[in-house]
Amino acid sequence: MYYNKVELCGINTSKLKVLSSEETTELLKKAAGGDRVARTALIDGNLRLVLSIIQRFGNKVRDADDLFQVGCIGLIKAIDHFDTEIGVKFSTYAVPMIIGEIRRYLRDNNTLRVSRGIRDLAYRALTKREELSATMLREPTVEDIAKALDEPVRAVSEAMEAIMEPISLYDPVYGENGDSLYVMDQIRDEDANDEMWLENIAISEAMKKLSERERSIIMMRFFRGKTQMEIADEIGISQAQVSRIEKGALERIRKEL
Repeated sequence: MYYNKVELCGINTSKLKVLSSEETTELLKKAAGGDRVARTALIDGNLRLVLSIIQRFGNKVRDADDLFQVGCIGLIKAIDHFDTEIGVKFSTYAVPMIIGEIRRYLRDNNTLRVSRGIRDLAYRALTKREELSATMLREPTVEDIAKALDEPVRAVSEAMEAIMEPISLYDPVYGENGDSLYVMDQIRDEDANDEMWLENIAISEAMKKLSERERSIIMMRFFRGKTQMEIADEIGISQAQVSRIEKGALERIRKEL
């Protein structure tokens, strides 16, 4: 998906309107009374909300226009079903509706094959999540959904995960002023620490001081997992020579460290 596109479905995304809370409330009341002009104004004034939501899904579909249109369907459903008397912000109600519509679209166009039983449970869980979102006024947890369905938490969790599209490490999860935060930025290596990082730098610097042949043998031996015999066959020398070069190179690295 290309977020720098100016045109989505023929709409210039750089010029999308933004409604104030007061304007939104007034238009919602008019739309609830059957005012078609107010309904259209609400749709136009919340397209930026749809755009911000589809950006959360990264490159999960080939055509950004399709996803934007699906998000607009969710927006229209939210406008048509919103109750101005419930005392919550329209965006609080609309966001789960838009996300639900997009997830339905991604689910139905998922190329991964999932058993019918798991898929049916996932569909019920997604439907229940939307219902709970409207009544709880927050994103329901897997435990909330499982309890409402009277199903095991693990079964519900696995079913919902099974129908989700695989994500890329380069999928953006947040963006502001042209700077994006990607999935890979949120991944933490529990086994790595500052000491290991510095040690790796020291080893890298020590490797640079080896001869080309020494460096090649060390790389094949310890980074590619080859045996001394395999290395000997590959570079055309005896195993004894490989062993001698390896031993000397390791000794030089130890001295550098």
